[in-house]
Amino acid sequence: MMSPLTYTAGSLHMDGVNLAHITQAFGTPCYVYSATHIRNRVAELKAAFADLSCTIHYSVKANSNLHLLKLMHEQGVGFDIVSGGELSRVLAAGGNPQSVIFSGVGKRVEEIDFALKAGIKSFNVESASELNRLASRAGNLGKVAPVSLRVNPNVNAGTHPYISTGLKENKFGVDINSALDLYLQAQADPNLDIFGIDCHIGSQITQPEPLLEALTHLLQLADELGRQGIPIRHIDLGGGMGIRYRDETPLDFATYGSMVSQIVAKRDIEVLLEPGRSLTANAGVLLARVEYLKPAQSPDAPNFAVVDTAMNDLIRPALYQAWHDVLPVRETTAQAPKIWDIVGPVCESGDFLAKGRSLGLSEGDLLAIASAGAYGFVQSSNYNTRCRPPEVLVEGNTFRLIRRRETIDDQLRFEQEL
Repeated sequence: MMSPLTYTAGSLHMDGVNLAHITQAFGTPCYVYSATHIRNRVAELKAAFADLSCTIHYSVKANSNLHLLKLMHEQGVGFDIVSGGELSRVLAAGGNPQSVIFSGVGKRVEEIDFALKAGIKSFNVESASELNRLASRAGNLGKVAPVSLRVNPNVNAGTHPYISTGLKENKFGVDINSALDLYLQAQADPNLDIFGIDCHIGSQITQPEPLLEALTHLLQLADELGRQGIPIRHIDLGGGMGIRYRDETPLDFATYGSMVSQIVAKRDIEVLLEPGRSLTANAGVLLARVEYLKPAQSPDAPNFAVVDTAMNDLIRPALYQAWHDVLPVRETTAQAPKIWDIVGPVCESGDFLAKGRSLGLSEGDLLAIASAGAYGFVQSSNYNTRCRPPEVLVEGNTFRLIRRRETIDDQLRFEQEL
């Protein structure tokens, strides 16, 4: 997997664009994404599963910018959504509702109705109560709801506890040992049409074994359902395919695809994938400028580099203690390297982007926070009444604005007049 970031003539480039030129046009902080990197990742994933009947459903929650959703649709990629708002985004981007699968534990009545009327591919049902509500709403609307049950196989994904979703203590899915009864209930309901089995055990998984263990459980359940006269048309393996943030060995698409192909071989069944970060994370950077340098006041204190981006723009380091590489936009500097904590202006001690980084810094320097194309902008907020940054898409040697910078007027207009 090639990175879109390279140093050319001493300046950091994304594909053919000098990132300093983007800051001159749009300022900092600023999110920037590589369209080429995203297309390449989609192509790699398709090639890895080419031996199977396989469809890809991009997880919209990873990065929901309309221009990226349109790019996915143009590559023949469907969508995995977790809200009615995400369905609205898919439709606004020109996506086909019949390529959409709807996950999530808390689907509201109006969201279910919206998806039924739009004609989505499948609901990934996560509880008995949801199954009952879905059947009721389909009956009221004169529809037949396509359903899969999201089963929880109690498989440890070996990832951060906040993004582990396949254990019995997690809120997601139906216990796999209870799934048969719910399938029998769904089969008897004229308002429901059983399509498949779904599973998602967590995110940032770097070894294939947990994913393959989950697949084995799903196929065992599919075999039992077949014996009960309930044919399963698709197996949804979820996403969770890990990438490199620091020194991880990312999950190799080709190896994973080959292993799945061997297990699923000779079965007449469609395989669904729900990749998110594995397609977009390393396509993106968050650009920032150093505002102030605060050298350590004592030997046991850190050096602080205060930048103009913050936890409200990128919360992953504070929320998950996540690592993001920090790269100078200018490769060489007159300053000798020191160990710096990269922190933001938000009034929280937890407001940091990176800790303990060796960089030669001066005030005014530009920095690129890497691997920010997934769970970056989508988790941003207006905390401290800060305005969210713009988003820019790089296409080869050109770049264009795909979301403008928020203004204070944007924030205030939602509040009632005094």
